[in-house]
Amino acid sequence: MRETAREARRAVREAPRRQLRKAVLIALGSLLCYAVVRHFIGTSMVDMIVYRAEGGAVAHGHDLYALRVTQWNLPATYPPFAAMLFVPTTWFAVGFLRVAITAGNLALLGLTALLAFRLVGWPRRELRPAGVVLVAGLGVWLEPVFTTLRYGQINLILICLVLWDLTTPDHRQWKGIGIGIAAGMKLTPGFFAVYLLLTGRIRAAFVAGFTFLATFAIGAAVLPDATWGFWTKYLYDSSRVGKTEIVDNQSLRGVLARFLHHANPGSTATLAAGLVAVTGLAIAVWTYRSSRWLPRAEAWGVCCAAVTALLISPISWTHHWIWCVPLLVLLAAEASHERSRAVEVRRRRWRVIFWLTVVGFCSFSMWLVPHKGITNLQMNLFKQLPAGMYPWIGLCFLLVAALRVRSRRRAAGQPLVPRQQDSVVPVEAVEVAGPVPVR
Repeated sequence: MRETAREARRAVREAPRRQLRKAVLIALGSLLCYAVVRHFIGTSMVDMIVYRAEGGAVAHGHDLYALRVTQWNLPATYPPFAAMLFVPTTWFAVGFLRVAITAGNLALLGLTALLAFRLVGWPRRELRPAGVVLVAGLGVWLEPVFTTLRYGQINLILICLVLWDLTTPDHRQWKGIGIGIAAGMKLTPGFFAVYLLLTGRIRAAFVAGFTFLATFAIGAAVLPDATWGFWTKYLYDSSRVGKTEIVDNQSLRGVLARFLHHANPGSTATLAAGLVAVTGLAIAVWTYRSSRWLPRAEAWGVCCAAVTALLISPISWTHHWIWCVPLLVLLAAEASHERSRAVEVRRRRWRVIFWLTVVGFCSFSMWLVPHKGITNLQMNLFKQLPAGMYPWIGLCFLLVAALRVRSRRRAAGQPLVPRQQDSVVPVEAVEVAGPVPVR
């Protein structure tokens, strides 16, 4: 009997190690294939070159926003604070930076997975190392990750800052600093400060705001002319960022520009973005305030806020959709928990949602339709869906989130409109109490 018990305990201890060994082998095989594909298709890492040029402009006192680099004459588009952070890239040759930044981004992809697991509360702690390795190895085939690596983008730094902040306990006084720093580097992460404010975490929202102001002050002190130019002129010149109508732009405005066959969709896009902003934020807040009945409520809220920000931004390049990583972790957690329930239909439903989302982000569909030059504005209805794949996924995700909250609240016999006095309880408490049947 004792030997049997010891063997059982040994098997329990060895299971995570076996999973980790398998994950390492799978990840290494995937990364080897990725290296081969990357070698044959070529990798310009053009954005890395722009960042290096920005750092050089700061280091040598040149006009930051007058620079043009690469064969595409790309300008600087980030705030001066970000350019200051790029100065260390000037200390190394471009060849070394290609390797170092790719390796660093792979490490950040693993960190993104770890923070997403922490946000979602899944899987068990002992299984997370294997999960991190798998995401770092297999995640390179997600188009937003693939493009981030190919261009040498900073998206993974930004998402790690935001996720680290959002997984910090609400009582910590420094909660909000990560979002503020990310917003100082690239303005769009500031949307999460709005999410914190609307979900009642006022101190964290103000910490994020004051941190952002600190980045502005640092930029103004070191680069006063560049700061004045950015905030009074260059920020509002959308032509510096890129063309709205090209398939690279996976925002609502980009979809409408292609659908209306007009480079500037004007007030139509503005009204659509406003409607989605209000609706998306309302769903994000609703999910957060439904934590008494909805497992992983914070994860649902964060992902809804991220998707909303990507949809309403005038330009959301495909690599900006790096938020597909925590989104897929959340859907995988839902599918995993549904597996233990009696109703087979629900299990299949979440599996279908998860795999359809994986296929969408791995499809590279926007690059498969003709998209050179004027053809961006000449797409027929049949080509519109693959050309705007990510906005369609984002809108469907918001709908799924709303239906998820609605079904959980109805099953619990609660009103659909959240009340301010709804207290927040840990996800673990909901899971221990047992799943609430979903209608």
